[in-house]
Amino acid sequence: MQPHEPISVKLFCGVLTSSAEQLEQAFNLLTAQYSLIDWKSPVFPFTQTNYYVPEMGTPIDRLFITFRDLINPQQLARIKVECNDIETKLSLDGRRKVNLDPGYLDYDKVVLASAKYAGHKVYLDLGIYADITLMYRKGRFVPSDWCFPDFKTGEYDDVFLHIRAKYKGQLRKAGLTRPVA
Repeated sequence: MQPHEPISVKLFCGVLTSSAEQLEQAFNLLTAQYSLIDWKSPVFPFTQTNYYVPEMGTPIDRLFITFRDLINPQQLARIKVECNDIETKLSLDGRRKVNLDPGYLDYDKVVLASAKYAGHKVYLDLGIYADITLMYRKGRFVPSDWCFPDFKTGEYDDVFLHIRAKYKGQLRKAGLTRPVA
């Protein structure tokens, strides 16, 4: 079989924040960079770990946003680097108030970008790795063995099912079909 271009994927960003003001600025910068935000999830209290508390303070909230324009998955490394730059730009006194975790969703999986190496991650480019976090099976998302604890709880399942339905609708509208294995 000959190689072919990948099907476009749905760009999303997982956001942790302790500052409504910095969050709004992040939305503006992200929209200018990637396209209009076409959906925002409900806000979830982020209580799975205290890892971010020294830097961000409390309370910390988690939400997910998606962008109108589909992307080529090869863009993920560059997008992660740009999101890191946005985090730095919005820092107060050297401390992040917004943490941006870009990723993409396709028919079968949720992939997060990461600057941290681990044995299960695949290197992309620019010091960034792909981390397959959730797999879609039999109508639901199943967490990988190594995914973050908050993803393992299932509290985001409806979020990713909604994003997947939105993505499938965009592909149908564009006349694109699922890749053949």
